[in-house]
Amino acid sequence: MAENTKDLGAFYNDQVSKAKIWQVIGASSLGTVIEWYDFYIFGSLAPIIAPLFYPPGNDTFAYIAYLATFAVGFVVRPFGALFFGRIGDKVGRKYAFLVTLLIMGGSTAIIGFLPTYSTIGIAAPIILLLVRVLQGLALGGEYGGAAVYVAEHVPDNKRGYYTSFIQITATLGLFMSLIVILIVQNLMTADQFAGKADGLSGWRIPFLVSILLVVVSLYIRLRMEESPIFNHIKSSGMTSANPLVEAFTKWGSLRRVLISLFGATAGQGVVWYAGQFFALFYMQTILNVNTVSAQYIVAIALLFAMPFFVFWGALSDRIGRKWIILTGCLLAVITYLPIYHAMQKASGSEVVTASSQKDPVTGAIKLTPQSYGTDGMLKPAEKVLPYTGIGDLLAKPSARMLILLIFIQVFWVTMVYGPIAAYLVEAFPAKIRYTALSLPYHIGNGVFGGLLPLIGVSLIAQTGNIYAGLYYPMAIAGITFVVGAIFLRETHGHKIWEEVKAEPTA
Repeated sequence: MAENTKDLGAFYNDQVSKAKIWQVIGASSLGTVIEWYDFYIFGSLAPIIAPLFYPPGNDTFAYIAYLATFAVGFVVRPFGALFFGRIGDKVGRKYAFLVTLLIMGGSTAIIGFLPTYSTIGIAAPIILLLVRVLQGLALGGEYGGAAVYVAEHVPDNKRGYYTSFIQITATLGLFMSLIVILIVQNLMTADQFAGKADGLSGWRIPFLVSILLVVVSLYIRLRMEESPIFNHIKSSGMTSANPLVEAFTKWGSLRRVLISLFGATAGQGVVWYAGQFFALFYMQTILNVNTVSAQYIVAIALLFAMPFFVFWGALSDRIGRKWIILTGCLLAVITYLPIYHAMQKASGSEVVTASSQKDPVTGAIKLTPQSYGTDGMLKPAEKVLPYTGIGDLLAKPSARMLILLIFIQVFWVTMVYGPIAAYLVEAFPAKIRYTALSLPYHIGNGVFGGLLPLIGVSLIAQTGNIYAGLYYPMAIAGITFVVGAIFLRETHGHKIWEEVKAEPTA
């Protein structure tokens, strides 16, 4: 055993010293950014293209139906995690996320070419739904592969730091989606972008740009080598014969999955989507902030906040992962209501409620943000912060205040998300790692987090309370804080190669 330990330790040190860690991170991150970009341009364009794919006559119904289609992509992510996680644990990390990249890129390109409701009728939303399912399945397999691949190349004492660059990819993908959309919008009229003028509909361009991005990423990923830890367990005959059975039917592994879900990723998921996606939806649909202005506000806040993913990831190597993640959840619970009250005040739209009317024929709910008129009566709220240029927007104190308020929310995101990959990798053994960590991650983010925009907007529509949508993320983040504080174990300092060498070889 001593001989085996010495050889394995030398092998590990040799891999770490010779592997070009930054090339591994760059190649993994680029593909993951592109997959997140593909996934999020769908949500970023929600207010513009929702009416195009659903029966006309009720924009709120179309918007909620579109969000439901958006949410389906999140709901199926755990199934993608199971399917591709099994492949990643049996065949290899690299092979699994090559396949996910191809599926995601192809699905996104289909949306760019897909005819709208006015052209093919009910087939348009059906095809859109099916494509969204494919996107969700692909993303379910992507993240786990990228996180595990990077983590299995890097030293134990810097795992939080190095994997935090993978954590940036989700926010960077959202940022890229906003920037590409804003660039295209600035190159054409609003009618051209929305598809109301002759020629190519501008909203299709961000989807079609994905084709080039995927080709570049695929070329880079094909040149990557397999993770050294996976190569070792495969050559030693230590791969799991059935990762799904080992991960979810044995109580020890299942217990870790459940604690990781309710004590870490569920709260992390709602904080991530509240601070970025729900904030964008909220400004556009509830506070009546101009669509382009809202996109710029969120994009700028994201840009300033992104370095903190690395900060918290690196700090977790020193002080641990657990309490950084849980503190972010607690701060979100405490501050969301004050932040959104401040957003309402800063926007200038003076929205106080959202009236809802039920269509007597379709039963659909129409949502109208309302403010008080000079006569003291409620009236539909006016659009605010019209976009005339980035300089003019930043010159407005209200825009700067909204940027700050979004930044604070994204700062909480960096706390909960920066260390989470390192924690998940360290929580599960190598032979079932891809499968076991992917499921709680994608349930936490895909189900608890991904449903937030739909649940939030629906609660507001049903109650008229413009803050009702916040109660859901506050409740989930609160549950995670309590469960995590009691049951989540600290993984900081865990040596993942030590557990590999302790496994009996075939």
